[in-house]
Amino acid sequence: MTETDRRDVVILGGGLVGLTLALALARQGITSHVIDAGDPGAQTAEGFDGRASAISTASWNLFGNIGVQPFLEPFASPITEIAVSDQLKPGELRFKPAEGDGSLGRMFENRRLRMALFEAVKGVTEIAYHPNSRVVERQRGAHGVAAVLADGTRYEGSLLVGAEGRGSPTREEAGLVVAKWNYGHRAIICGLAHEKPNDGIAWEIFYPAGPFALLPMNDDEMGRHRTALVWTVAEDDAAAWLKLGEKAFVAEAEKRMGGLLGRLDLASPRSSFPLGFHHAPTIVADRLALVGDAAHGIHPIAGQGLNLGLRDAAALAEVLGEGVRLGLDLGDAQMLKRYQDWRGLDDFMVAAATDGLTWIFGVPGRTAGAIRRLGISAIERTNPLKRWFMDEARGVSGKLPELLQDA
Repeated sequence: MTETDRRDVVILGGGLVGLTLALALARQGITSHVIDAGDPGAQTAEGFDGRASAISTASWNLFGNIGVQPFLEPFASPITEIAVSDQLKPGELRFKPAEGDGSLGRMFENRRLRMALFEAVKGVTEIAYHPNSRVVERQRGAHGVAAVLADGTRYEGSLLVGAEGRGSPTREEAGLVVAKWNYGHRAIICGLAHEKPNDGIAWEIFYPAGPFALLPMNDDEMGRHRTALVWTVAEDDAAAWLKLGEKAFVAEAEKRMGGLLGRLDLASPRSSFPLGFHHAPTIVADRLALVGDAAHGIHPIAGQGLNLGLRDAAALAEVLGEGVRLGLDLGDAQMLKRYQDWRGLDDFMVAAATDGLTWIFGVPGRTAGAIRRLGISAIERTNPLKRWFMDEARGVSGKLPELLQDA
């Protein structure tokens, strides 16, 4: 079979960022092909992905502006407060929104985010979604781009977008250099059911072995209180933690939580994924732009990875939308440079900050711990600094694309 179909943009990768970009482009009247190797049925099945994501205020605005909010609202678990602690010792840092600011974000299971995006793209004529499709050739030329599938099907456009994730073959093929390293840790993730309500508080408890994050989720259909756990452990220890019996694992988790949520039970299977850092200083090339994890991958320590990718999508959609109104070719080099300049600094600053936090809180010893707690106490007492951190967490600092602003 040989088929050719031309649209404005060809997006390689139909994950959370890729589909969000397609919807954002559609709002600008820009058509797209979204080509993804995954199977939607498998990606939305129970137990496929136990991960949960914090959606910042700005990202929630984006979902409202592109029509995704109605599919997510019933499942939102608001983050009412963020608590930061060094090993649950005195001197924790508490972030609470000011009156009128709303929540600090909303928690969702990744599975729910996928389901909402799949629903939102249905019937959007500007989007041609091609799941279960393997790209075997990427072409970029003077007059356009193309993605060729294994069966010979050819999808053409004016701009190629790499949105395949950390191992982006599009980025590698384009020769875009990436700075990267492995933290030597894995994140163990699972759902917990617990005795006490979580009160919407997200906890980030730092231990020398790595952060121990508790992310508030809604009660389940049986009325059980729930929290998503992201527990960072040494790479060499991860297999043992995953094989540990359920009761022993829960007992160890309870120990690190100091009774915050009372008695625990596992509410989902345990899984894990490696933690690493990567950052592409240059995220554009001839008729090519990178978004999301194809451009940057950071430690989940501050829960900003997905939000960073969603900011990429909103910025690229705005740049391309303005280009269309000016009659420019969507592969115009100066237009892509604007996207590079807009996102390059923000991507780097967030990546550097999360990487720095990982190292700072990983330094062992009493002296290091005392210095950390002193710093936490200083921030707690300095309202302007606390406000800056909260604005960063909510994604409302800096120059925001219109789609990230409250409609």
